Amino acid sequence: MRYFLSFLILISSLFVNAQSVLDDFEGSGTITSWVGDACGIDVSFTNPHQESINTSNTVLRYGDSGGLYANVRFDVSPYFNLLETNTFSFKIYVPSSGLTGSQENKVSLKLQNNNLGTPWITQCEIIKPLVLNQWQEIVFNYETDFYLNFDSESGPPIYRSDLNRVVIQVNGENNNDQVVAYIDDITHLDTENNDPVYDNLVWSDEFDGTGAINNSNWHHQTQLIDGNSWANGELQHYTNRQANSYVSNGTLKIKAKLETYANQGVTKNYTSARLNSKFAFRYGRVEVRAKLASVAGTWPAIWMLGKNINENGAYWDNLGYGTSSWPSCGEIDIMEPNIEKTRVLATWHWDNGSGYQYNGNHINTTNADTSQNFHDYVLVWTPDSMKIYMDSNLVNQMNVVTPFDTDFFILLNVAMGGDLGGTIASNFNEDILEIDYVRVYQESPLGIADLESNFKISSYPNPVSNLLNIKISNVQNQTAFLSLYDLTGRLISNTESSIRDQKISYNTSSLVTGVYFVSVKLSNGRQAIIKFIK
Repeated sequence: MRYFLSFLILISSLFVNAQSVLDDFEGSGTITSWVGDACGIDVSFTNPHQESINTSNTVLRYGDSGGLYANVRFDVSPYFNLLETNTFSFKIYVPSSGLTGSQENKVSLKLQNNNLGTPWITQCEIIKPLVLNQWQEIVFNYETDFYLNFDSESGPPIYRSDLNRVVIQVNGENNNDQVVAYIDDITHLDTENNDPVYDNLVWSDEFDGTGAINNSNWHHQTQLIDGNSWANGELQHYTNRQANSYVSNGTLKIKAKLETYANQGVTKNYTSARLNSKFAFRYGRVEVRAKLASVAGTWPAIWMLGKNINENGAYWDNLGYGTSSWPSCGEIDIMEPNIEKTRVLATWHWDNGSGYQYNGNHINTTNADTSQNFHDYVLVWTPDSMKIYMDSNLVNQMNVVTPFDTDFFILLNVAMGGDLGGTIASNFNEDILEIDYVRVYQESPLGIADLESNFKISSYPNPVSNLLNIKISNVQNQTAFLSLYDLTGRLISNTESSIRDQKISYNTSSLVTGVYFVSVKLSNGRQAIIKFIK
């Protein structure tokens, strides 16, 4: 009985939060205070792009016709408790045909205090990048995401109790550019984290010792990829000499130098090194701790390429894996500085079958900080998403699409000049990318006992038309008891189902349009709650 009452309290708390902030723009919303500031708004607009992750009939249309501070917003009561419920999410589609100007494609979610005459002075903002011409689900986590407080003396958002307004803004403020966007399925709910736990170190180089790099781990890529030069207008030769790459005092040094150097029938005025990892993998956590080269004209990079790239002289191409050209092979740029060395960029490049695709974002830095101090540059790559961090700050993220579901390898290099190196300083002599370590973590191997304890649950599609697939990972020979509740907390049905191939197909065809919760309890006592939209 005590367990049952606790479960009811848990369900009730979920419903209270769901009733506070939720809108699917099809009658199952709890938000009644939508307002557009210098922005046209239609909360029952026919979905012009019923595809992919959003096949619903109606959405919110966001129409910024050029207002300096255009946005849409709503208020809630009482104030948000971000310590307990810290995640906001919604789906968004931004067609390129609805844009003017050259603003960076991004969306901001800002929390403010609506009881003030100047609510923006309390603002706490999270900014996420956008990809045009497709539906995306954007998640804003006020506990883990990088945020910006308008007032620098405001504390972390999870410890604040003065925020009760949500502001959504596309492509920034203080500009007169036009934006059309479609928004759907806004929720403010705790989301269960079913991401893999990458705690098993599977490959690393700590760069101990002195002298040459470990040739068991790294391949020097020195062959000019087009017979005469490297890509992007770069001006260096890469060499396998210790003058350009070596280990000392516990770190790897990749040194770019001013020197005349002839190789492969070509003479260049700069040398450096480009290393390929002799380890390729799919999914995991990559950690690289580094101090960056910073002299004008240098282009240090920590990045990854698909193992199947057919690039002359690349390690995996030499072994016969090269079957795809760039960008079809995919590229993940974990760290690159901009030309001015004031930003660290995190970028993906790929071809989705219809042409070149790009997703880039940045975090502001200072030249001295990144070149004089070590920082952690991290990629967390799951079967569903990719996130890049500088230290603990999220720089960029995107969903996994082809080709980012195949094996990749790591590259470390310093180029000279080119698209992100820029004009080389007239007094340049040499500069170094210094790396403390490179580490790759993946999931720990599981024994039989671990499989039962590593209970994970997810569902798809969402929204659902007829069959909701409930995936229950690492569970064998179990029976599941499913209890269905509507948005008010009313119990609709109880069913029992056997788990087949770690999945349950749950029939929702008889349900009316709305938001529902399913309590899934296994015969071993484990339990989870999932939310879906019909």
